[in-house]
Amino acid sequence: MTPANPVTSATSRSKLALRGDLLDFTATPAWGQLDSPAVRFQPDHWLLIDEHGRIAGTQGQEPDASWTKQDHRGRLILPGFIDTHVHAPQLDVIASYGAELLDWLNTYTFPAEQRYADPALARRGAARFLDALLAHGTTSAVVFPTVHKVSAEALFEAARSRGMRLIAGKVLMDRHAPDGLRDDVAQAERDCVDLIQRFHGQERLAYAVTVRFAPTSTPAQLAMAGALCRADASLYMQTHVAENRSEVEWVARLFPAARSYLDVYAREGLLYPRAVLAHGIWLDEADRRVLAESGAQVAFCPSSNLFLGSGLFDWVGARAAGFAVSAASDVGGGTSLSMQRTLADGYKVQAMAGQRLTAWVALHAATRGAAEGLGLQHEIGHFGLGTLADVCVWDWARGPVAEARFEVARELHEKLFAWMTLSDERNLVTSLVAGRTRYQRPT
Repeated sequence: MTPANPVTSATSRSKLALRGDLLDFTATPAWGQLDSPAVRFQPDHWLLIDEHGRIAGTQGQEPDASWTKQDHRGRLILPGFIDTHVHAPQLDVIASYGAELLDWLNTYTFPAEQRYADPALARRGAARFLDALLAHGTTSAVVFPTVHKVSAEALFEAARSRGMRLIAGKVLMDRHAPDGLRDDVAQAERDCVDLIQRFHGQERLAYAVTVRFAPTSTPAQLAMAGALCRADASLYMQTHVAENRSEVEWVARLFPAARSYLDVYAREGLLYPRAVLAHGIWLDEADRRVLAESGAQVAFCPSSNLFLGSGLFDWVGARAAGFAVSAASDVGGGTSLSMQRTLADGYKVQAMAGQRLTAWVALHAATRGAAEGLGLQHEIGHFGLGTLADVCVWDWARGPVAEARFEVARELHEKLFAWMTLSDERNLVTSLVAGRTRYQRPT
């Protein structure tokens, strides 16, 4: 099926005007360019949100009395962040000590995910997770629940009640996982089909065929996943690829006929423009060409890659190859849902390779760039006319160190880079989803 156009509730609401320093992107910033024409900065402007929760325009002059006005002068107003790879149940294991990827999964992640077979726990976990995203300035996300159908149902229902753009799907795992976390091909297919029929394209929800990673799916399950994707090109696909060297070696043993880890997915038709592959650290030149030709994107997860010691993603190489890169927290391997902390770690990862990640490239990858990679630029990621008003208001600086730095910052990039490096969820004032306030900082 083709997803319906996203709509907000038919309930009427007041027209809303937000005053502040508006910043978004009209194009993709060039690497290393500090004075970028792709940046649209409108200091002390009004962002107009109509009664349907859509962007009605921006202007410098105060709007008339028909608008409900919120004055955020001296604050930064951005599109809501888009996290393209995050695990809802892994809030329970964030900041777990001392393991690389495969040990970390077995020691921390899988036991936590087993608990999500309980419908009540799944509902509580979904609500807590989405509220946490909103409290960190993330208004849209591509999310892994667990292998349990009920965990995907709970996540979709919680997102729908909040009006959020959510892409998710029941995790597929039929081997190399503990009891209580394995499915089988036939039942998994039935579950996916039911979930697709009930949630895909409904309001702001979309279904992603969700392969945990190649080692936890048999060839038969990967073939089933590929068949689902080929049957409906509007479906997304999400998985992991080439995160850790031991994982890459394991995949080579499990799939000896495949040229590479990425080729395991390519053979089954899982690489196409709506595919989101997390990590992509240990890819070779041929893999990069395949990614570019397929239209798939890589979700760069710097905090997780550093925390688990997985490796350093080559963003410059990705750009040269021509495939899209978005930004992702990968909680719970990542250590925060804050996109600013994630992007600050992204700067450090690139610096280790002798590259300098600008605030423009980083912020674009978490807003308009992520939306474009998902084919959702008509809906989210910028302040273009008619987009849904997923908007966050931020303090430029909080605390004596950040305030002192902001006072002496000169040009725009210096201010935004300092904000990206020194701010986090404590800077967030409010999050709006389709024009409705979904988070407000306690006073």
